[in-house]
Amino acid sequence: MRKLVSILEPKQLQISPFLIFFLVHSVQVGVGVLGFQRVVMKSAGNDAWIAVILAGIAIHITIWLMYAIMNRHKQDLVRIQNELFGKWIGGFFNTIWIIYWLLVAIIVLRSYLEIVQVWVFPLINIFVITFIFIILVYYCVSGGFRIVVGICFLGVIIPFYIYLTFLYPIEYANFRNLLPVFNHSGGEIIIASRDVSLSYLGFSVIFMAYPYIKNPKKSQKWAHFGNLLTTCIYLFIIIISICYFNEKQISHHIWATLSLWQIIEMPIVERFEYIGITSWLLIILPNICLSIWASTKALHEVYHIRQKLGLLIILFILLISTMLINSREHIDMVNKYMSYLGQALLYIYVPLLCILSFVIMKFRRKKS
Repeated sequence: MRKLVSILEPKQLQISPFLIFFLVHSVQVGVGVLGFQRVVMKSAGNDAWIAVILAGIAIHITIWLMYAIMNRHKQDLVRIQNELFGKWIGGFFNTIWIIYWLLVAIIVLRSYLEIVQVWVFPLINIFVITFIFIILVYYCVSGGFRIVVGICFLGVIIPFYIYLTFLYPIEYANFRNLLPVFNHSGGEIIIASRDVSLSYLGFSVIFMAYPYIKNPKKSQKWAHFGNLLTTCIYLFIIIISICYFNEKQISHHIWATLSLWQIIEMPIVERFEYIGITSWLLIILPNICLSIWASTKALHEVYHIRQKLGLLIILFILLISTMLINSREHIDMVNKYMSYLGQALLYIYVPLLCILSFVIMKFRRKKS
């Protein structure tokens, strides 16, 4: 049997294991934080906070399965699937992952632009602002993986002050809204946990980042810590939202987080949501950069296209897609299909891949 060889990048291109904490957290926190409350509370009501915890646990299990696969093969996802399924079948699955990462970038960018258009600049030219943003993404991604991780680090540290603003609604919160606990059935809570997990899905880029990590096995705990921080932030925001709104009120707020910012009053700032939306650009930038980097890296390995040429192709598709998705109905439709694909890949395909990897490698060892 052919011996498994660890395919890692040169040390000068690798990152320290603890930086995976920032990578995972930054890619999980995007535009979903600004409006996940309405979707989750639609199914679970005041028990939505339980659904957030269950979703976080599910992600921890998925991360453990992902590392079980990568540590066994010591390669990225593209090479793992080619090794297990062959060039053609593996190429088919790799193409699906490329499409998924591209869809993540498209829906994050378009959703953010919609928020800017609705809340800040109603007459903004979507093409111009998208083109400017794509130039910024190209500058970051073309610099390599270390630059993208640096953007993730800054995207977590610099705008972290925003989460402190959610302390303002506590003055008007009614914590009795959390009672009675377990007021909804288990099925409703599970559906809600599935809905909230849509905001967590970007962490699958670890599959492509694995060869760029020094001592990649040591990075697993940092990936779990990153997901834990994300879960705590979502849990904090959903509890504040439940206590500030009631279930009927939340159904009328597409972006409930922005509605929470409307009550903030400062001597020098009259509309804090403008500052919050502007600052959120630093949060979604690493989200988009990581998804674009993962798709271009996979495109390079599957179809042997130069990575910078692949980056231009992906960014062109991103620009055209952003222009074609021009209404709330289109955004919801793309978001729905992207979420279905993401859940199928992470909650069905990854466990199956882990099992198949174990069985196939064990069979090959016995055959040898």
